[in-house]
Amino acid sequence: MILFLLSNLAFAQNQNPVQPKVEMGVWHAITSASPVVQLTLILLIVMSVVTWAIILNKKNQFKGFFTQNEDFLDQFWKAGSLDEIYDSLDKVPESAMGNIFKSGYLELTKIADSKLAVKKENDTVFVGGLDNLERSLKKATEVEIAKLESRLSFLASTGSSAPFIGLFGTVWGIMNAFQKIALAGSASLAVVAPGIAEALVATAIGLLAAIPAAIGYNYYMDMIRRLEVEMHNFNLDFLNIAKRNFFKG
Repeated sequence: MILFLLSNLAFAQNQNPVQPKVEMGVWHAITSASPVVQLTLILLIVMSVVTWAIILNKKNQFKGFFTQNEDFLDQFWKAGSLDEIYDSLDKVPESAMGNIFKSGYLELTKIADSKLAVKKENDTVFVGGLDNLERSLKKATEVEIAKLESRLSFLASTGSSAPFIGLFGTVWGIMNAFQKIALAGSASLAVVAPGIAEALVATAIGLLAAIPAAIGYNYYMDMIRRLEVEMHNFNLDFLNIAKRNFFKG
């Protein structure tokens, strides 16, 4: 009887061999990946960290822009003279419209000191220089837009390239997985799964880097377009004020 039981146990063990433990954790997949895949992952992680740094920095920058633009416009429409507005610009150093006003104000000062300013009925009027004022305002607007757009190109590049970089790591990892299958001479789960998991981690991290970058880029570009419209409207208001008060026929 004992011999019969022992023989049955041996037969059951042969029929149900113990399966080797397969490590499927993300960290294990990263540490066991090939050097090329690991370098790809490091590059994607760096891109992701820089992306989030830019997104948070831009959040603070745009918050300051909107807040100080509102403060400047409030001062602009309440002030009794351009000199009064100019003297209060130190309170809103991050205001895009404040910087545009400063450029226009300094250009008006240059025109006032030039031969284009003439005395007329106890008042100084400008007989020319309006084109110079328009160019000055336009240039200042472009400078402010460039400030807002700075570093956003990195978000655009990350959003478009990170998935392909991750795909490169995945393709390379799958190539290594097939090589391991060939060397092992077996296509069991224990042989196939770790290599495929290592490869797919690169695609996952590539998407984790690309998605926030793409969303952040589109979001901030939309905000820039809004600010651009507001700055353009302010330029028109400033020109109208200058024409009524200085550029008289």
